[in-house]
Amino acid sequence: MIAALGDAWFAARTTGAPAALRLRAEQFFLEAGAGAGDVVTRLADAGRAALAAATRDGAGRAAALDLLAADALITLALLATAERDPAALGRAAAQLLKHAGTAIRGVPDDIPPASS
Repeated sequence: MIAALGDAWFAARTTGAPAALRLRAEQFFLEAGAGAGDVVTRLADAGRAALAAATRDGAGRAAALDLLAADALITLALLATAERDPAALGRAAAQLLKHAGTAIRGVPDDIPPASS
């Protein structure tokens, strides 16, 4: 039942997205698996998988689509966090940033934030 709620949440938030992007993001989300935990965990895991695929596949169109899917999935993970517990958003964003480096070979986990 929880997985169905996560799938329904994902479907509701991706309606209207370009079809190719929605389908690619959905593929990563489904591969993250219903057993991966709550929707935020699934989205974060799917985003890391998409980012890893984008960096593994070179600079072609497929890599561009995977990169867009990674962006969408990580944004959705932040949206799900904000909907559930707005006070946890900053902590969740920091955690996602910290773990994004694990999806990319050779990128350290301690990347400093961009200066404004």
